Amino acid sequence: MDAVKKSLISLHFTVILLGGTALFSRLVPLSASDITLVRSVFACIALFAFLKLAKNKIKLNSRKDYGVALGLGVIMALHWVTYFAAMQYAGVSVGMIALFTFPVITVLIEPFFERVRLVWQDIVSTLTVVIGVYLIVPETSLENDVTLGVLIGIASAVLYSFRNLIHRKHFKHYSGAQAMAWQTLVISVLMLPVGSEAIASASVDAWIMLILLGTVFTALPHALIAASLRHLRAKTFSLIACMQPLYGVFLAIILLNEKPGWSALIGGILITSASIYETLNTHKLHNANNS
Repeated sequence: MDAVKKSLISLHFTVILLGGTALFSRLVPLSASDITLVRSVFACIALFAFLKLAKNKIKLNSRKDYGVALGLGVIMALHWVTYFAAMQYAGVSVGMIALFTFPVITVLIEPFFERVRLVWQDIVSTLTVVIGVYLIVPETSLENDVTLGVLIGIASAVLYSFRNLIHRKHFKHYSGAQAMAWQTLVISVLMLPVGSEAIASASVDAWIMLILLGTVFTALPHALIAASLRHLRAKTFSLIACMQPLYGVFLAIILLNEKPGWSALIGGILITSASIYETLNTHKLHNANNS
């Protein structure tokens, strides 16, 4: 098997792992902030160990980059907490769909970071996402946990969009493993003061789940992404990454016995379709600007 095919298989496996992180919001009986704290600690240890064993550079290039890593870590901490909270309120299937509004949100806020303009297709994508969100929201009341979870999921998507844009502008010269190692270190330090006593009293099964979340489902995917991109274009990665909500929903149906309704599924298809379109369009515009 050639390197490209191996990388494609590895990338799909990576996206399945990333999609599987949402399951832990239901499998681990802890708050979103506690899950984020323990996840970041185990991921941090695993990522720095990986960099050391692979003899990759650990230190950043400049004092400015450490400042960027700090900022990215703060945003990622908020993103992870809201990510798990969205799943706990709305369920994994609906929470994943809400999160994947981020490609379209990214397009809307990108003009504030780079010299790009919105086009009419972006407005169509936005309206498509709005319709998709409307379909997955059961009622317009914050007293409904699903509605609250969707709103938290969209907030998480906004945070993720800002993180990705800042990363692309100021931190893209670092590998995924190195970048995430420093960000998880920041998250660990930030979340430590808000960790509750429930962590210490968690069951053995919960700790096993947390170790798996931090290592196999967080550190490993970011190491695999770095390896896959040696043989694949960034466009290929972005398109396959759009499969994440599909994998996440499928895993939730199989492992958690979730049963999203037809309205939620149709909304998910609309949101995912808009995400795929914007991913394709972004790379098309990027190539045109560089040609």
